[in-house]
Amino acid sequence: MKNTVSVLLVAGIVLLVNVLSRQLFFRVDLTEGKQYTLSNATKNILRDLEDPVTVKAYFSQDLPANVAKTKRDFQEMLVEYANLSRGYVDYEFVNPNEDPAIEEEAVQNGISPVMINVREKDQAKQQKAFLGAIIKLGEQQEVIPFVQPGGPMEYALTTGIKKLAVLDKPSIGLIQGHGEPGLQELSQAYQSLSILYNVEAIDLPSVGEIDARFKTVAMVAPADSFGTTELAKLDAFLGRGGHLFLAFDRVTGDLSNASGSAVDIGLAAWLAGKGILVDDSFITDASCGNVTVQQRSGFLTFNNQVSFPFLPLVNSFPEHPITDGLEQVIFEFASPVRFMGDSTLRFTPLVSTSEKSGSVKAPTYFDIQKQWTATDFPQQHIPIAGLVEGNFGSVPGKLIVVADGNFAVSGQRGQNPDNVSLFVNSIDWLSDDTGLIELRTKGVSSRPIDELEDGTRSLLKYMNFLLPIALILIYGFLRGQKSKSERMRRMQERWV
Repeated sequence: MKNTVSVLLVAGIVLLVNVLSRQLFFRVDLTEGKQYTLSNATKNILRDLEDPVTVKAYFSQDLPANVAKTKRDFQEMLVEYANLSRGYVDYEFVNPNEDPAIEEEAVQNGISPVMINVREKDQAKQQKAFLGAIIKLGEQQEVIPFVQPGGPMEYALTTGIKKLAVLDKPSIGLIQGHGEPGLQELSQAYQSLSILYNVEAIDLPSVGEIDARFKTVAMVAPADSFGTTELAKLDAFLGRGGHLFLAFDRVTGDLSNASGSAVDIGLAAWLAGKGILVDDSFITDASCGNVTVQQRSGFLTFNNQVSFPFLPLVNSFPEHPITDGLEQVIFEFASPVRFMGDSTLRFTPLVSTSEKSGSVKAPTYFDIQKQWTATDFPQQHIPIAGLVEGNFGSVPGKLIVVADGNFAVSGQRGQNPDNVSLFVNSIDWLSDDTGLIELRTKGVSSRPIDELEDGTRSLLKYMNFLLPIALILIYGFLRGQKSKSERMRRMQERWV
């Protein structure tokens, strides 16, 4: 009878905790990047909702453990969204694999199945799986075609809701007229920016001035020279408190003939007048990307990946909203950025090289087969991108300079996700819409263990192997000591 009462009491407590957890949901987040803690931006958006939002999640059942975790995390996140929104967010999960009609519905809504590898009874096979969702507000809807395991899940949900809830989006200008890539060539960045902004092209040579409705404008990879009239328009924009993002090439390289040369389209001199010096030199870095080189061995020709220090790979960033959460950004033929301005302007390096870096004056010849040594990298922490704030005129403005024009262009190094995130984060910060910056990079995209120091890598390896064994031995020892004490106590004469 006593045992029955105890079981019923425990069951009642468990039931009560489950009921209360629906209203008082919380969890302890011990992850490094607080992956399971909702940001203030998300909380504010959910609390400001005035119309109901419905999320219909299309997730397959019986998924492998690593993929099933994605579904569980997505569902737990929706529980928090529903609670924080005071009921304005509702959700449901459906399994497209069990009903052809639901599967057709998912595909028609833009959610296509993916093939995942499954091991079953010592056999490897592929399984069709759905991992997507539709967000609806009234007659409008946004699609999350694929919830990437380990990806920025909160960013996808929150930006989808905000895009539907916000009617008047601010405008961002993309300067054209000097051979810059268009919106199509910046497709990855445009897709991210269009969630929160109206992105409009500005043909700088043909306009009298940059329209006052643009608080932030971007100029990416201009190729043609600037006249004094166009530079005056940029001065006027900064002078009235505008914010400019500028990514341009001071040097260029051609791997087909292994040569590098300087580029002068007038922007370097214009920036120098503001105390920002972009050298006509190539940055080299021991932390770098690779190029494919054809090599012959007898009658065979094969491709080989060779480290190329002229492609700096940055994986360490300062504490700043623009760079928070970035894992790695790769540049192609970048130049050093220096600040020599007066105290009316403040310079903040945003992206810098590693502790083993250097620079080579243009023009130069690229020796692909060169054996690089430590003496080739005598410098450290050379700025590649920087932020300048202060009075460019009568009102404080902001200017971000990146000494590599193509770093975020689609099909170039921009195919690296963090390259695009650096560009889009910069626009968000310049536009003072910083709430969602942290969400875009909230998810581990690249943490290669071979880039860790040898001591750290060895420590993690042995801890992973020995810690579970040590815990079992400690538990066994404590359990043995407790049993021994119990036997000794029972062996005493007065024990009953």
